[in-house]
Amino acid sequence: MPKIIVDVMPKPEILDPQGKAIGAALTRLGIEGFREVRQGKRFELKVHGEITDEVLAKVRHAAETLLSNPVIEDVVSVKQKECGGNCGCGHAKSEEAPNGQKDLLA
Repeated sequence: MPKIIVDVMPKPEILDPQGKAIGAALTRLGIEGFREVRQGKRFELKVHGEITDEVLAKVRHAAETLLSNPVIEDVVSVKQKECGGNCGCGHAKSEEAPNGQKDLLA
């Protein structure tokens, strides 16, 4: 079953207390070398049938109006997660991205 992944991050000018807490915890654990940590959200939407332009338009609309708060967050990516071609759904594995995802953000 095809899946669409939506990633949302706080806008750069917005403070990110969770990211700061994670960064401080990394340092306390001895995990060094990171200048900044930002914490965002990931949504996975499973699609009935094929991913069409109409489906993508619906996902983009949902991402911009419901999945994110446009005042303080940016939708940074909308990606189609390929099944790998071995699930029997008829979808072929994407050759465009090594992680099996194709960016669909317009």
